[in-house]
Amino acid sequence: MLDLRWIRAEPAALDRALTRRGMEPASAEILALDERRRAAQTAFQEVQSHRRELSKQIGQAKGKGEDANELMAKVEDLKAEIAAAEGDEKAAAEALDALLSTLPNVLDDAVPDGASEDDNVELRRIGEPPQFDFKPKDHVALGAGLGGMDFERAAKLSGARFVVMQGQVARLHRALAQFMIDLHTTEFGYTETNPPLLVRDNAMYGTGQLPKFTEDSFRTEDGFWLIPTAEVALTNLVADEILAEGDLPLRFVGHTPCFRSEAGSAGRDTRGMIRQHQFEKVEIVSITAPDASADEHERMTDCAEEVLRRLGLPYRVVILCAGDTGFGARKTYDLEVWLPGQNAYREISSCSNCGDFQARRMNARFKPTEGKGNVFVHTLNGSGLAVGRTLVAVLENYQQADGSISIPEVLQPYMGGLEVLHAGN
Repeated sequence: MLDLRWIRAEPAALDRALTRRGMEPASAEILALDERRRAAQTAFQEVQSHRRELSKQIGQAKGKGEDANELMAKVEDLKAEIAAAEGDEKAAAEALDALLSTLPNVLDDAVPDGASEDDNVELRRIGEPPQFDFKPKDHVALGAGLGGMDFERAAKLSGARFVVMQGQVARLHRALAQFMIDLHTTEFGYTETNPPLLVRDNAMYGTGQLPKFTEDSFRTEDGFWLIPTAEVALTNLVADEILAEGDLPLRFVGHTPCFRSEAGSAGRDTRGMIRQHQFEKVEIVSITAPDASADEHERMTDCAEEVLRRLGLPYRVVILCAGDTGFGARKTYDLEVWLPGQNAYREISSCSNCGDFQARRMNARFKPTEGKGNVFVHTLNGSGLAVGRTLVAVLENYQQADGSISIPEVLQPYMGGLEVLHAGN
């Protein structure tokens, strides 16, 4: 949620920010609703004040034994005015809140201009794509050859965009998640957290999934939402709280299933595990003071990169352009891993600094050590990493000519010492 006081003071800045994202200016509509709300509020207060004065006069008249019927009639007439002013204020406030809830975060000045992912800017590349003396297969063919990845049976159970993993492929998937959690907790200081997978409306609203991404999410018949990412649950741990500045930063990591309807991606990545309705992700979240969030963003990105470095997977880092940056983010780095089966880099993590955007929606604040009042925290989130996509990357980058898979050294302890995946093992 954007700061209404800032919009009042800098309406042109808001419109420039929206234009960068390819949206129409909105300051005039916001300020008109704000003026309507404040005018209704003033009218309500004036009528209430008049009513209180009349009530006082009624008391005085009765105390003197005078006739107060005329005054009482005026008070009765004011009830309708009070109800109308109250209704106007409520309607204007609801319209204003509804409009503000649809506005995205204001971008950091460092975010490059651009309309789509084609305009994202590469910052660095780490590692060289493997050179094969055979034609590399994609993960679908490799998984089927290992007998551990079955999309047809998954479709029988649930339809498209699901997979059944079995045997050592399923174990490798689990090993990746365990390795990521261990790394983030033991070396990077994140607190392992196992949150609910079902959340209420306010949690989805707090991190910006509602109302913007309603169609991209799954909702139960009794009103709960299946989390599209652990970011929703982990970030909302501090909703409606006032933290002590000395407790910041807070860092959480969670490994959860995630559920997305992918309503806006019809026809994209229909083959394999790249874009599914159900997938697993290791999510990292930080809660910081405002002056620490920029450095925390760099730190978080490096933590996610370290997973790829230790797995020996080639990747690149890009900064998302204005038109590709997510709704709640001020600035986002994407990590894109090399996939030989696609001969391309594909996203495996997004690390975003949301500033105080989510905190305002969640009412999450901290009390500064010095100074008065409470201040909104800054929130950050990133994938550390998407487990299924990391499995895809390991299978494709470590494949051998016979369809077997060399297991990265850091994963071997999680695989019982196994060094190579063969069909049937």
